[in-house]
Amino acid sequence: MEQIFAGELKDISGTFSAFPTFGALVTVIVRNAFVLAGIISFLLLVFGGFSVIMAAGSGDTKELEKGQKTITYAVLGLILVVVSYWIVQIIEKVSGVRLITP
Repeated sequence: MEQIFAGELKDISGTFSAFPTFGALVTVIVRNAFVLAGIISFLLLVFGGFSVIMAAGSGDTKELEKGQKTITYAVLGLILVVVSYWIVQIIEKVSGVRLITP
C-alpha cells in the first residue's frame, strides 16, 4: 500500500520523489511543525513581555491585561506542543513502531 501511495505522490509533483514513503513526508512536516511552534511561542512571549513593560510604564490596565494574556496563551501553547510530542514518544515506546523517524 505504501508503494502505491508513494507512486501517486510522485505523479503529483517532482518534489515528492525525494520521499520514499508517505511516512517520511509526514515525519518532515511534523518535525518542522514542532520547530515552528517553538519559534512562534518564543516570539509571542517576547511580544507579550514588551506589551506588559510598555503598559506598565503608561499605566494602561487594558494593555497590561492584553500582554499578560498573550504570555499566558504562548506558554499554554508551548506546553500543548511539548505534551503532544511526549504523547507521540510514549506511543512509540508502547507500540514499538517508529512514528517520527530520525
